Amino acid sequence: MRSLLGDLLAHRLSRMTTGALSKRLYDALQSAIQEGAIAPGARLPATRDLAAELAVSRNTVLAAYEQLQSEGYLQTRAGSGTFVSDPLPDLCPTPEGAAKKPLSTPFSPLRLSKRGNTLLSRSGVGPFQWGAFMPGVPDVSHVPHDIWRKIQLRLSRRMPFASLTYSPHGGCLELQQALADYLRVVRSVVCTPDQIVITAGTHQSLDLLAKMLCDPGDSAWMEEPGYWGIRNVLAVNGVKIVPTAVDNGGMNPPQHEDALTPPRLICVTPSHQYPLGVVMSLERRQRLLSLAREWGSWVVEDDYDSEFRFADSPIPALQGLAPDAPVIYLGTFSKTLYPGIRISYMVLPKQLAPRMKMAHSELYRGGNGLVQLTLAEFIREGHYAAHVRRMRQLYSKRRAALVAAITRELGPQFLNLQNNAGLHLVLVLPDTIDDVAVSAELEQAGVLTRALSGYYMSGAKRRGLLLGYACVDEAQMAETFAPIAHCLKRHLHRDGAPA
Repeated sequence: MRSLLGDLLAHRLSRMTTGALSKRLYDALQSAIQEGAIAPGARLPATRDLAAELAVSRNTVLAAYEQLQSEGYLQTRAGSGTFVSDPLPDLCPTPEGAAKKPLSTPFSPLRLSKRGNTLLSRSGVGPFQWGAFMPGVPDVSHVPHDIWRKIQLRLSRRMPFASLTYSPHGGCLELQQALADYLRVVRSVVCTPDQIVITAGTHQSLDLLAKMLCDPGDSAWMEEPGYWGIRNVLAVNGVKIVPTAVDNGGMNPPQHEDALTPPRLICVTPSHQYPLGVVMSLERRQRLLSLAREWGSWVVEDDYDSEFRFADSPIPALQGLAPDAPVIYLGTFSKTLYPGIRISYMVLPKQLAPRMKMAHSELYRGGNGLVQLTLAEFIREGHYAAHVRRMRQLYSKRRAALVAAITRELGPQFLNLQNNAGLHLVLVLPDTIDDVAVSAELEQAGVLTRALSGYYMSGAKRRGLLLGYACVDEAQMAETFAPIAHCLKRHLHRDGAPA
C-alpha cells in the first residue's frame, strides 16, 4: 500500500513520458517541494522504501535525492534520514503563462562532484556531538586540564625549533617513543618508535592508507554492520566496499575464498566490534591473518576504545598475535581524552613505515608540535594511564546504571550484553519498530541516539538504538533514560510487539 507521498509522486510521474526515469523523479520531487505539496522540514522516505513504493530501482531514487541535495532542497541528518530543507533555497519563479524550460545541468559554482554528492548523501555526521545518549563520545569534563596546562606551559618555554615547523618524521619523535613504550605494555603491540605515524584523527589515517595502498576499483572488506566513517573515507577514494557479516565471533570471512576477489584491505575492530560490541575469536583472528598473507592483503585493525573494558582480561591486539603480521594498527586519543584533540596514530609494518611517513608529510604537512610534545610528557609521567583508570571505573558505573534502567523499564530481552566494553551499548528492538524514526523522534526531545540499522549497507538489518552512557552521570541515569522508555513503550503498544 502506497503512502500519500507515493501516490503524489506516482501521479506526477504518470504524466511525464520523456527523459530518464531518475530525471523525471527529480522533476516530480522538485516541483512538489516548490509548490508546497511537500512541506519544508518534512522527512522523506528512505531511498529503499520509496523505490519499493514506486516500483523503481533504488539507484533511481538515490540519483534524484543526490541532485536535490546538491541544489539545497534536501539535507540528511545522521541517524534520522533525509529531510526537505527549511528554509528552501532561493527560488526564481516562472512568469505566469511561460512554459517551464526543461531542467538540464547548467553551470553552477555550487555544483559538487559526483564523489562529493555521494559522500554527503551517505554522511553520518549529526548536528550534535555531545549529550545524552550520544554514542562514541567520552565525558570530556573529566580531562585533567590543570596537569595538562602545567606540562604545556613548561614545554612552551623551551620549544625546540623542530617542533615549530613541518614534521617530516610522521609526527613528534617524543610521542612516537612514548606510544611505543605504552602500547607494548598495555596492548601487546610489537613495534619500535619508527613504525608509528601520528595523524590528525583516524579518518586521516584511513585516507592515507586508501590513497597509498589502494587503486580505484580495489576492494576492502568491511564489517556488516560497521562504522560509517570507515566506509565513507574508503568509498570517496574509489575503494569498493564489500560488506562482510559479523556474528558472535566477529567478522566471518566467506568460506569459499577460491571464488573471491582478494581484498586489498580487511578493516576490522576485533577487540570491540563497532557497533555490536562482540570480541573476535582467536580462530577468526588466525584465519584473517592467514587469508591476508595468502592474498597479499592488509588487515586494518581499528583499536578505537579497547582501554575501556569492564569485565575479563584485556584483549591483546591482533597486531601482536604473530611475528611480522600483515596488520596496520590504528589507535586514537579521541575516546580516552577528548575528540577535539585530533591526535591518532598508526603502527605500520617496518617495510611500509618510511613510505607512509613521506606520503603523510607530502599530503598533510603534519604539525601541532606543542600539543604532541605535551601528550608525550603526559604519557611518560603516568598521567595518561591514571586518567584511563579513573574513566574506566566511572564508565563502568554508568554502564551498570543504564543496564539497570533498561532492565527495569523494558526488560532484559532489550539488552545486548555481549557489549561489555567501550562507551555505548545496543538497546535491541523488535523488527516491527523503525529505529530510524524512533531515533529522530528522540532527537526532537533532546535525546541523542543512533539507529542500529543505519550501520548496515545491505541485506537483513537488525533494529536497535546505540546508547552512549559516557556523558550521563549514574545518579541521573534513570531520569535521563525515562524519555526513551516512554517513547519505546508507546511504539511497542502501537505495533503490538512484546514489551
